[in-house]
Amino acid sequence: MKVASCDGIDIGHGVKIFRLYPVKKGEVSYAEKEYGVTKEELKRFVKRMNAQIKKNIKAGHFREYHGDIEAMLKD
Repeated sequence: MKVASCDGIDIGHGVKIFRLYPVKKGEVSYAEKEYGVTKEELKRFVKRMNAQIKKNIKAGHFREYHGDIEAMLKD
């Protein structure tokens, strides 16, 4: 994987920039480091967000990515 050998990859689209960067296994997460949340708080948050995501998918609010970002973001 190319990301593992560099500091990160920036993907730009219009005025938006998405950043991908490698994280070592077992490393303190960004949320723990930046916001001081505990692992338990983070687990509860992830569980809550996963439920919300499922609900939004079911309601048709999210679209699935199939490899063509230009086509997906056209709307």
